[in-house]
Amino acid sequence: MALTIDEQIKAIEDEILKTQKNKKTESHIGLLKAKIARLRMEQEKRRAASGGGGQGYSVKKSGNATVALVGFPSVGKSTLLNKLTGAKSEVAAYAFTTLDVIPGIMYHKYAKIQILDMPGLIRDASRGKGRGREVLAVVRTSDLILFVIDVYDTNIDVLVNELYNTGIRLNARPPNVVITKTDRGGIEVKPTVPLTKITPEMAADMVGAYGHINAEVIIREDVDEEQLIDVLTGNRVYLRSAVVVNKIDLVDEEHLNKVKAKMEPWCPVYVAANKDIGLDELKEEIFRKLEFIHVFLKPQGQEADMDEPMVIMNGSTVGDLCDRIHRSFRKNFRYATVWGESAKFPGQTVGADHLLMNGDIVTIVVKRGGE
Repeated sequence: MALTIDEQIKAIEDEILKTQKNKKTESHIGLLKAKIARLRMEQEKRRAASGGGGQGYSVKKSGNATVALVGFPSVGKSTLLNKLTGAKSEVAAYAFTTLDVIPGIMYHKYAKIQILDMPGLIRDASRGKGRGREVLAVVRTSDLILFVIDVYDTNIDVLVNELYNTGIRLNARPPNVVITKTDRGGIEVKPTVPLTKITPEMAADMVGAYGHINAEVIIREDVDEEQLIDVLTGNRVYLRSAVVVNKIDLVDEEHLNKVKAKMEPWCPVYVAANKDIGLDELKEEIFRKLEFIHVFLKPQGQEADMDEPMVIMNGSTVGDLCDRIHRSFRKNFRYATVWGESAKFPGQTVGADHLLMNGDIVTIVVKRGGE
């Protein structure tokens, strides 16, 4: 009788545990990990096809960016949402008060930021426990993850691992690896930099284990096996994160100092949401992590409106700005004129792919009706 996917994954995981890790076995272990990743991808496809994911949460995105509040049950996410946005999320001193995703809007420095209060995550949420898959599906669509940590329970690693297991990579960028299917020639690995964490042979074995027969693999950075698996899987999302430690009003200075020592690598903001302590600093941190910039619009033949900036993400183009103004602007775009840091000279004429910088002044010229 054929093994189920869960049984196949368990058998491979057991083999990894039994395999002594050294230079001679690292290629074999990488191969096994690639097989597990492929099996899990197949498992997700079957679950989606059968409708086995359960009823999901539906959230309409709004504003300049979306922030997901992620934490264990009863850490104060609902109170934080209410304080930051004025939304009404039920607050009570017992677990799982929030049984749906509650949105609210925070306004800060002309930015309109959507904050989502999520049901609490628990261990094995990525395996579906406590409706974890539905919650994590919403988290994947956000622009920033805000971990909300209780001052009495600072085990953030559990949350990070659950996000990692569902394909969310924090504060990282996609590996610079390109895999192109070819008609013949087998799997050819072409690194452009020295590889110290995997060998080209190991990379070829992993690509083969994922189902490729003929492919060209260009590796432009010194990746490890986990990063290569991320590329092979192709369903990873790369999100920024920030951390807030809540309820600091409930502990003495000695306890708080211990928490600060443990949480130091995460550079958290410390707040007492119910007492309005630290909320201004938290708003600043959210704004900073989202990497917003301000640009100013200058209608043709008029002065720029320097009192009401447009808020866009750092790295946005003129085309992205058009999308923010009106859905028809990109379609009817002719050219733009730019003053500021991104312009080679004042009043430079640019196209839709021109990258904007903070403080730029922009005139958008669109086609008139009938042109």
